[in-house]
Amino acid sequence: MLRQIMNTGITRNILLGPAHFVIAVVIIMVTLSMRNASFRLLPGKNNNYPVTSFSGKTDSLPNGKGISIKNVKTIVVDENNIKWFCTDAGIISFNGENWKLHNVNGDLPIRDLRDIAYAVNPEGSEFWIASPAGATFVRHPLDDQKEVIIFNKDNSDILSEEVIRIVAGKNSLRWIGTDKGISALLRLDHWLTPSYDIHYPEDMFQDWPITSMATSIGGDSLYAGTAGAGIVRVYRDEVDAISGASVYAQWGPIILPSDNILSVFIAPDGTQWFGTEAGIAKHTGNDTLDNWTVYTTEDGLVDNFVQAIIGDQEGKLWFGTRGGVSIFNGSSWISYTTGDGLASNHILSIAIDHNGVVWMGTDVGITAFENGEFINY
Repeated sequence: MLRQIMNTGITRNILLGPAHFVIAVVIIMVTLSMRNASFRLLPGKNNNYPVTSFSGKTDSLPNGKGISIKNVKTIVVDENNIKWFCTDAGIISFNGENWKLHNVNGDLPIRDLRDIAYAVNPEGSEFWIASPAGATFVRHPLDDQKEVIIFNKDNSDILSEEVIRIVAGKNSLRWIGTDKGISALLRLDHWLTPSYDIHYPEDMFQDWPITSMATSIGGDSLYAGTAGAGIVRVYRDEVDAISGASVYAQWGPIILPSDNILSVFIAPDGTQWFGTEAGIAKHTGNDTLDNWTVYTTEDGLVDNFVQAIIGDQEGKLWFGTRGGVSIFNGSSWISYTTGDGLASNHILSIAIDHNGVVWMGTDVGITAFENGEFINY
């Protein structure tokens, strides 16, 4: 509300009339008091870098008019800087001014959505939605007129229609994580043949489900986190099959804080970051057994249960946990919690838009971090 008050013409208009001088002074004093009272200092920062927070649920922001945003599982940003959120209510978008719940197209799944992926290719940009109905494909923009294709066991070679995660790989390759393993689709019409059974049998994924996925920088390899079996690694081979590599797991021997993997992020330099229930694992280089580093609350992480990871434009890493969010610049940590302005400490997803704004999805709503301000929706 502070920013909206300061941006109106109320103060300027009052000062035009001498008779309103006293009123103007009172308004200015109250405004300054509100601003000073909302300052919260960043942990690890000096007093010249304050953080303010306010609620985005106001009359000027349509989200305050009925769209319920809870359990934001995934956030993606399209080429027009529109933010897309996979939530309990369905797919929601925000263009910076208006919020929209995309529930008009009757062909789109709207229940129990698990993930949303966005990709740009020569044929146009596209969305992929993971749900118990299968892997859903639809062209951008997402509206009630777009053709929807749902890949399931009846019309495709997908391993299972219980789709948990989807990520875009190299060119038109799409990686699809299911309850029975990993499928890969090329150009919407060619399914790669799974040939990783020697490493990862089907019942492994039923015992230790896929929780998170990310591709290599080239997009032809996939890292899939599991609930109890560490990190599964597969790749597209020269005969268009899906081959497997050895698993990353505590019993590797690998320095991994837990085999329960909650999040995966591959940095632009190829560094692999894995969030677990017991801290973060970092791996560099191509040697599977070497160059591992673990970070926990003892190093500065706000909480060890790490559910989301993203890198910003300055090269800093953001880690969403059940206890708030931590930022790591390679040598030091800064952490924020609800005491600093977060909507909730339970961070489920993080994305960064083209302007550098950090968007955090939580169990109770969305928090944006921009120019030292937290804005909660």
